[in-house]
Amino acid sequence: MRGLAIGLCVGLAGLAAAWGQQASGNRQACEELAKLALPHTRIVQAAEVEAGKLAPPDDSKNPIFGQLPAFCRVVAEAHPSSDSQIKIEVWLPVSGWNGRFLGQGNGGFAGSIYYRDLASAVQHGYASAGTDTGHTGSTTEAAWALGHPEKVIDFGYRGVHEMTLTGQAITKAFYGRAPGHRYFSSCSDGGREALMEAQRFPADYDGILAGAPAYNWTHLVASGIHSIQALQGKPASRIPASKLPAIHDAVLAQCGKGGSDGFLVDPRQCHFDPGALLCKGAESGSCLTGAQVTALKALYAGARTKDGKLVDYGLLPGAELGRNGWEAWVTGSDSSTSLGSQFLTGYFADLVYGRKDLDVQKLNLDAALKAAESKTGSVLDAVNPDLSAFSARGGKLILYHGWNDPAIPAEGTVDYFNSVVATAGEQKAAEFTRLYMVPGMQHCGGGPGPASFGQRGPADLSQANDLEHNIYLALQAWVETGAAPGTLIAEHIERAENGAEDEKPVVTLTRPLCPYPQEAGYAGKGDREKAASYVCAASK
Repeated sequence: MRGLAIGLCVGLAGLAAAWGQQASGNRQACEELAKLALPHTRIVQAAEVEAGKLAPPDDSKNPIFGQLPAFCRVVAEAHPSSDSQIKIEVWLPVSGWNGRFLGQGNGGFAGSIYYRDLASAVQHGYASAGTDTGHTGSTTEAAWALGHPEKVIDFGYRGVHEMTLTGQAITKAFYGRAPGHRYFSSCSDGGREALMEAQRFPADYDGILAGAPAYNWTHLVASGIHSIQALQGKPASRIPASKLPAIHDAVLAQCGKGGSDGFLVDPRQCHFDPGALLCKGAESGSCLTGAQVTALKALYAGARTKDGKLVDYGLLPGAELGRNGWEAWVTGSDSSTSLGSQFLTGYFADLVYGRKDLDVQKLNLDAALKAAESKTGSVLDAVNPDLSAFSARGGKLILYHGWNDPAIPAEGTVDYFNSVVATAGEQKAAEFTRLYMVPGMQHCGGGPGPASFGQRGPADLSQANDLEHNIYLALQAWVETGAAPGTLIAEHIERAENGAEDEKPVVTLTRPLCPYPQEAGYAGKGDREKAASYVCAASK
């Protein structure tokens, strides 16, 4: 497998080099792109940036901005509706273009262009584009949507599509030819954007990498009503972040097998009983009160309507700790700071009910879900399993999700993948889609499991520049050579808590990532910390 991976990488590099040499001879002056006429789009700026001379375009102090090769930076605004102002940036290497276009996605409520990802793409030879999806603000802010239905459409799907059309048109104008292959790679809301592209605009991209997709947006956010009311409905129910270590330890102690590394291979098989943590005497940091036990059971159980229909899955046990774990997304450092509560409040206050004074604690789940589906379902949800138009063009889709994602239930992505397979048929689906479930990984990365496998696209290429270790390169190979991805290798990487960007990471364990529904199991011999000691087999 490793020899094949290296060979394919060399082949891909050769294709890119040949394409770049062909394209560079027809390149026009960057400044001339300011004259480019595009539908409902204005070129605000087109200027060449000298190598190493880019001032950081955001608040980041990342050294990558001072390490870039010369590139053409194009700033544009698209106005597909009277209330649209979609900011787009397209960055194009002056030399060494690899012949590919890479569309960048967003997280949360979007609101900004991810310059770090644009920089990484240019650094690795890609023409790339990013967008704020039509509004400015933090990823947890939704005030922009209040009274602006066209901006909600821009956020839902139109902004990324406009970015794609604009980015590819500018790329073609600059190099004198269209990109040979077009890719989109993103996670979270960006995963939802990815699926929206495959479903609504199947001609936009040849290869799509969709991580932890928030594809069933209305159900996902509405289920937060159940969670926040369980945790905050009564003061006694609140579970402070200080008790998460006790919960995590109790899960591993009860489920044991498969959890020796601090995570569970398939947490669906762990039927953890929170009652095991019930305080026998005075409350302490190592036990839960009766009200807290009830709240924890509700978090694991998930949200259901009054008649018992599933709204969305609950949390899976086994990776409650970590910077990207429950404290960030579920409990917060106090009763109102969790990211989950911020998304819930912003969505229902600004996108659904249009009331800034909305108290989500008083919402009725059934009524709120119905209102959400009516108001935003057709715009935000990317639930269509029919990808026949995308696959008919030769499109390839790879999904991935961490089993212990505290923000977006992993089981929902399994459901979507299964529905795609059922719609296309198992044999046909295998020709264009794969799903990789990652044990012990939290939201898009992090957690105690093997959470690094090239999912950040070109941003990870310097770390793992082979197909076995890089899911993004595996997608490229599938599109460009027809080599379908099989088993991948993921790593758990330890970095210093406040380490520098260029600090050398330490790999503490590796595991195979198996195409779902397979999972990795210990072969019975060899180092348990090494991927070579595991084999992929049908999940139990």
